[in-house]
Amino acid sequence: MSTPELHDFSCVVVAGTDADALRQSVASVLDQAMGNVEAVLVDPGTDGPARAAARALAADQPYRVRLVRAESPMSAGASRNLGLDAARGRYVIVLGDGELLERHACRNLFDAARTTGADLVAGRWTRLTAGGRKEAHPDWQTPLHARTRSVRELADVPELVTRDSLVTGFCVRRDLVHDRRLRYAEDLAHSEILFGVEAALGARVITLVPNLITTHRAAPDPARETSALAGAHDRVAGLLLSLGRIELCDRRERAFLSDHVLPCVRTFPQLTAEERRRVTTGMVPHLEGRADVRALSALDPVERVSVRLLAEGDTEGVLAAAYALARPGTVVSELTEREGKVYWRADGLDDPRTREVLDVSELGHQHRPPAQARLLNRLTRCGVEGTRAVLEGHVVLPGGLVPDRPPLTARLDVRTRGRGRHGFRVPVQEAHYDGGAVVWRATVDLTARLRDLGIRDRVWEPRLRLAAGGHDMSTELVAEQETVGNARGFTVTGANRLELRLAPRHRAARTLRAALHYVTHFRPARKARLRLRALRRRCDRLNGRAVKLRVYRRVLRRLPVSKGSVVFESHMGACYGDSPRAIHQEIVDRGLGLRCTWSYAASADGFPATARLVRRWSWRYLWALGRAEFWIDNQGFPHALAKPRHTTYLQTWHGSAYKRMGFDEARLKTQNAPQRERLREAVDRFDHFLVRSEHDVHTLARAYGIPEERLLRCGYPRNDRLIAARARDEASGRFPRPPAAAGLGIPDHKTVVLYAPTFRGGPPKNNKPVRLPLDVREFAARFGDTHVLLVRAHYMEAAELPVCPPGTVIDVSAHHDVSELLCLADVLVTDYSSIMFDFALLDRPLVHFAPDLDAYETERGSYFALRDEAGGPVVETQEELLRVLAALKQTDGAWAEARAAFAARFGSYDQGRAAAGVVDALFGERAGNSGKKEGGA
Repeated sequence: MSTPELHDFSCVVVAGTDADALRQSVASVLDQAMGNVEAVLVDPGTDGPARAAARALAADQPYRVRLVRAESPMSAGASRNLGLDAARGRYVIVLGDGELLERHACRNLFDAARTTGADLVAGRWTRLTAGGRKEAHPDWQTPLHARTRSVRELADVPELVTRDSLVTGFCVRRDLVHDRRLRYAEDLAHSEILFGVEAALGARVITLVPNLITTHRAAPDPARETSALAGAHDRVAGLLLSLGRIELCDRRERAFLSDHVLPCVRTFPQLTAEERRRVTTGMVPHLEGRADVRALSALDPVERVSVRLLAEGDTEGVLAAAYALARPGTVVSELTEREGKVYWRADGLDDPRTREVLDVSELGHQHRPPAQARLLNRLTRCGVEGTRAVLEGHVVLPGGLVPDRPPLTARLDVRTRGRGRHGFRVPVQEAHYDGGAVVWRATVDLTARLRDLGIRDRVWEPRLRLAAGGHDMSTELVAEQETVGNARGFTVTGANRLELRLAPRHRAARTLRAALHYVTHFRPARKARLRLRALRRRCDRLNGRAVKLRVYRRVLRRLPVSKGSVVFESHMGACYGDSPRAIHQEIVDRGLGLRCTWSYAASADGFPATARLVRRWSWRYLWALGRAEFWIDNQGFPHALAKPRHTTYLQTWHGSAYKRMGFDEARLKTQNAPQRERLREAVDRFDHFLVRSEHDVHTLARAYGIPEERLLRCGYPRNDRLIAARARDEASGRFPRPPAAAGLGIPDHKTVVLYAPTFRGGPPKNNKPVRLPLDVREFAARFGDTHVLLVRAHYMEAAELPVCPPGTVIDVSAHHDVSELLCLADVLVTDYSSIMFDFALLDRPLVHFAPDLDAYETERGSYFALRDEAGGPVVETQEELLRVLAALKQTDGAWAEARAAFAARFGSYDQGRAAAGVVDALFGERAGNSGKKEGGA
């Protein structure tokens, strides 16, 4: 018979060894915004500060804190089971050692449970990182808890059991605990992993909420706890297999490798040799049978190899792989080439499964010339003998890199850290080949040339330069702290680079340094630094966006107009291109005498030298906008900047619409009224809006509510170049190619394919490049001899391309003007980017590669069915795309009529004189002047 319910919530807190952490955990329970919450405090079973703190807490709050006494020391799982047995609340939540509840955690969980009738309610949690100073949550948690939702089948939210999601931050109905006999495994470290999965499997309804529930969870130590975590993972995998949940088990295997095994591998350079051996020995039993092709298929090449080497117990191999993970593109092993593929090593290649795991061809080492190769140079000895330092190292040098093994010369370049303003060279006494490596030895005189050059030049960094067969290769020295030991002056950085830190040698230098240290560290100096820091923060606030906005609104936009001043911007300052560039060039060609200013966001490279340049959101930028007679851009000046009354704003826009835009977007329809009003105010600034067809009028103009009288039906100035290029094609053929081809090194005999996918989401996460839908390596393998692929990522995204054979794949994402690339391309491969409307004007082959077309149309909506009205084939798989490209010469003729109709519908106003028409319409009488020169320098 169950205990009568006295509380809505029971929070089980197990006392550990830290009394302060225990008090904070209990305080977070007692401080809950929801009433009727009890803390069930489990005595640790041993005398000490934690036991005394537990008893004091129970005595101080007898009605809200109940103490459960343990007769003797027991495991964490057994202690938690005592707490579960003693709980009286309708719902139970268990806190780990030192974990804290957010103030509204219980209320959020209880309200969700009561509303949905859930047996288990889970929210977000964070754990301590960076030595316990910061809080962070796992990346996979964000999509899992993006919104409140209830599920009945784990297949709908597999992350609940495939990841360690339910280790904390969730509550479970107490009746379910008793009915299902849910218990923590008392013989298992990290038993919370298994308990959470068992609770999820036993729950009828699970509700996920976006609220943060617990914080201060201790992050596991990858080097010391991965073996214990592997034990818990084994139990979970066995449970899933016994229940026939094969798919969930496979996904958990993959998640375990990425979440726990690979972080463990990454710690190897920071461990001692003995610690590395201990970790390897502990992990081998857990990885046997798991490091196969199926489990490793989702990992990158170096990650696959890392796991396989760890499963084999190859400690030194894992250490080398860890360096490769930390230094992408670095050669760390004696690579082997066989049948056109490159493998990590030669051993085991007779087994097809092992060969697939060890295949690292996609790293592109075989395509890098020796001068560009990054080689692992591990220090094997670092010792100081009197006034001389002896350094010995081992450089991996695969046979394919310098195949003939020509004579070696080597030297050490020793320079001060940073910009390396001071330095000298040290000859290497010994350097010779040793299998697939170079072994070297050098002696550095610590007195002759090394000097403490000043406060900022105390650190010297040595690099080894190898010369072989006309190739010059530079390598940094990496080392483990154990190798350097107590060698005087030498240190190893957190990234395992070797450094030499000098101490002052003479009494005068030591006295001066001590005086400087005292002056900068005694109490008045500390106070002065705090005041300077506060002053700097105040200056930063004065230079912040909020202050700039106030000054702009109240002062700058009310200043008198600067006659003849024009501010240009393209793609929010990302480049000098598109229609604003074409208009600017027309102004220059006519010599209208206008003062042209261009804004840039990050770099001024590629912008015209004759124009004034201002950084976006700088004071000069706001000054220019506030006094300008004309604004011209293709996307939108910052929404918060109201247009001055004296300014005429021309919005050229950046492409016709396929996906729904403006107020037609489903996302915008769900926003609140103030958000929609901000967009309305931004659009109302437009005095003129360019359209290139009636399609634009019925889609873009209507979606943004732009009145008819503001529309300029003259086409896009950026497309004048395309109309001219088509006329040249028809008159004299495609050759010679435009000058851009020579700049990119493209020979005339190769077909140029431009791949330009559209923008698919927000900014890159953590500045990481996006993964392109097209596998460019496969393209290079199929068409590298006859084609060259130009890859143009969207200007709001970044894409990191793999290394491919020279001359097969070229990244042109940084090219300022895409119109130049369109004129160069023989074929365009895109998805549903608006670039398709422009390229159709050239009457060249157009292919739509859209593997996610249906999902994209469902999510964003579209103004027409692409499959029905496309100007070229629409393909959904890469293999289908490659087949289409291979047969393009034979099949493209069938698309000529559809492509012409496509261009006519979406570019009817693009007749080659759009820039001239815009200048005539915008600048009136000034457009007739031709004798003046453009101002601005």
